[in-house]
Amino acid sequence: MGEENSTDKEIINILILGSGPAGLSAAIYAARADLEPLVLTGLELGGQASLTNTIENYPGFPDGVGGNELGDLLRKQAERFGAKVEFDLATKLELNKNPFRITTDNKEILAKSLIIATGATPNHLNVSGEKELTGKGVSYCATCDGWFFKDRSVVVIGGGDSALEEALFLTRFAKSVYIIHRRDSFRASAILQKRVNDNPKIKLILNSVVQKINGTDKVESVSIKDLVSNEDSDFLIDGVFIFVGHSPNTDLFKGQLEMDDHGYIKTDLYMNTSVEGVFVAGEAADPNFKQVVTSAGMGAAAAIQATRYLEKIKG
Repeated sequence: MGEENSTDKEIINILILGSGPAGLSAAIYAARADLEPLVLTGLELGGQASLTNTIENYPGFPDGVGGNELGDLLRKQAERFGAKVEFDLATKLELNKNPFRITTDNKEILAKSLIIATGATPNHLNVSGEKELTGKGVSYCATCDGWFFKDRSVVVIGGGDSALEEALFLTRFAKSVYIIHRRDSFRASAILQKRVNDNPKIKLILNSVVQKINGTDKVESVSIKDLVSNEDSDFLIDGVFIFVGHSPNTDLFKGQLEMDDHGYIKTDLYMNTSVEGVFVAGEAADPNFKQVVTSAGMGAAAAIQATRYLEKIKG
């Protein structure tokens, strides 16, 4: 790359990293403010939401909307107002001075403000059948997919708050919910454990791990190992919900932005990060809600704050 000075390069107003609901909602708001934002999609357009077959809890779609379709609609809406969406991935950032310098797979960008919407990735079991049956009975979101398992039997894998909360949520639909956990006790809070123990639909399979998820076009069973007896067994089931944690996609920002112990970027109520002019939205900063609608709201808020920031530094 040549030795161009920053004065030789165009400096854009807002660069948005990530093209899920948070990033594209930010793009809509920034574009409507006539700031011509640039969105880098990352590895896939639409983020995690694009992996969901049908999203039924996003406002305005009474019959549900496909994850890919929603991402495409958000992109078109952002582009209609002047946002530019590029299939590119940021690989290096320099946030110690403004304009910020961002290196991608294809070029170098200078930006007056930055909105991080890189999301988070559900942790996987990494067992046979998991990848192949994702969306065909394997899910990482009970709120998204629980309705599809009305009067059916499902397993929930995990032992933290998320696993127990999602198991309780699934009892609204499923006839039976089995929680499989590798230990003999849960990490989850006492009140959640009490609710689980008091719910007649929930049964516990402790000291056990899932070694394989079986099925062709849909989940049919899971292969379980009892860690006490060392015995293997197959368990007939209709759905598998995996809640063994999320990992925020924030490695790129380590050492430059303040994060919590789990790698989520720290933010205040106004989407500000520890660096002025850098904002964050969606699951890169949200270990709690992890919903399409909350991510979209955070994206809108981040764009509004970025707009105010640009007005401030302009004059």
